[in-house]
Amino acid sequence: MTHKHNHTIHQCHFGWSNANQPVVKIAPGESIEFDPLDSSGGQITPQSTLANLSQLDFGKVNPVAGPVYIDGAEPGDAIKVTLLSFTPSGWGWTANIPGFGLLADQFKDPALHIWKYDPSTLAPAMYGPGGRVPLKPFCGTIGLAPAEPGTHSIVPPRRMGGNMDIRDLSAGTELYLPVEVKGGLFSVGDTHATQGDGEVCGTAIESPCKVAAKFELIKGAHLAFPRFTTPGPVSRHLDSKGYEVTTGIGPDLFEGARQAVMGMVDLLTKRHKMSAVEAYMLCSVCADLRISEIVDMPNWVVSLYFPRVVFE
Repeated sequence: MTHKHNHTIHQCHFGWSNANQPVVKIAPGESIEFDPLDSSGGQITPQSTLANLSQLDFGKVNPVAGPVYIDGAEPGDAIKVTLLSFTPSGWGWTANIPGFGLLADQFKDPALHIWKYDPSTLAPAMYGPGGRVPLKPFCGTIGLAPAEPGTHSIVPPRRMGGNMDIRDLSAGTELYLPVEVKGGLFSVGDTHATQGDGEVCGTAIESPCKVAAKFELIKGAHLAFPRFTTPGPVSRHLDSKGYEVTTGIGPDLFEGARQAVMGMVDLLTKRHKMSAVEAYMLCSVCADLRISEIVDMPNWVVSLYFPRVVFE
């Protein structure tokens, strides 16, 4: 589904700013199709090699398409965004980018994996010897402009949304975003073919996808942070063979997450004869970090769930 004037937004910008001029103004109830660049801003292609990754210009990463002005939106309102559909491209990339990711101190060398998949069937994408990763397209970055003046990086998420990297912001999900400026100024990008909860190496299957979305206005919502409603189960597509689970236990959730991921990297390298960085990137696209316990002082439990269906 597209905007009633068949408007597809290609225009991208590289920072959140309430001074960005809207590409289009719409009334509540209308829908639009977006065609953003991938999170590399087009710098990585299906033919890219490690040399291209080392030349990445971080000033051009995470572009978002927009902004869209929604008539009647005022600070204190919420924009309800219904994600109607995703039209995937059939290719994507996952990388270990030096200095970025949960285990950046351990994985200091660049690594790049180019994925190819069937955009019509979304059959599991192949990874190395025997790996098959189920796909679920979604948008990693989706949000509104901040009230604070100036231009702000798109890399960290914010109160008004942004680079939240929530894998369940997929087709059918209804997302509510708090409005900070008149018109909301909505933008979207950083589309993924799939991702595990946590996106531990810093990248998912970064994949160009068109996104169609419908916009509604909720007056006086006074949301503190974004919230969303999913249309059905969110993980059943990976449940069929069960999980391998590693844990990290201690007084620091961040360190617990690191320990859980390190445990899974060790398990995968020993069991499936892959390199450590390959296992790390695979965890980023299909394994889920969960807080299993956060009440038994002084130690908390973080678990990493790796779906066995990838190799079985």
